Amino acid sequence: MHRRRRTALLLTAVIAAAPFLTACGSDAHPGAAAVVGGQRITVSQLENRVNEVRRAQRAAVPDQTQYQQVLASTSSLTRDTLYNMVLDQVLHRAARTAGVSVTRADVEQMRSGLEQQAGGSAALQTAWLQKYGIAPSRLDDNLRFQVEAKKLADVLGTDTSQPAFWKALASASKELHVELNPRYGAWDVQKSSRVDARTPWVREVTSAGTQVSA
Repeated sequence: MHRRRRTALLLTAVIAAAPFLTACGSDAHPGAAAVVGGQRITVSQLENRVNEVRRAQRAAVPDQTQYQQVLASTSSLTRDTLYNMVLDQVLHRAARTAGVSVTRADVEQMRSGLEQQAGGSAALQTAWLQKYGIAPSRLDDNLRFQVEAKKLADVLGTDTSQPAFWKALASASKELHVELNPRYGAWDVQKSSRVDARTPWVREVTSAGTQVSA
């Protein structure tokens, strides 16, 4: 798991990342980027999420040269975004199993604290976009994720950097039978992590038109 993804997942937590890899082909699940709990995350849904980030990045960086640098530094955005979309569902299953729920007030409390640290709402949105590739429209969703992870760790009597937390996510991954379209890699059940598939001939065309290795 990339360091940027880990930070986006659990803020300052330093998290540990194999076997039991699964992948789904387009023949079995046409149009699916991933299948989680029998439900498809479509390629279209994934592309929409990525485009949200790209539009926000473009608005924040009007200079074309600088924008190209941003594209280069976030060339794995599509795969990172899919990872976050899948892990959100895995975490939610683990939290539900443990009897954990998150309220709107929980999210607002976290956001308020972070806005104070960042210097306001706009500054927080910019920070999340630049550091974690989270579009402003998805900020509250990501904060709900953060709260849910913290609450789950508390219920388990551990923290998000410890094996007990990731064991709960591994159990949820197994229950959900997570499958990824091979073009985006494969899913490591034990670590609840996306890993790159060994298919160097597969190429991914990003929404920005930049071609990178899958």
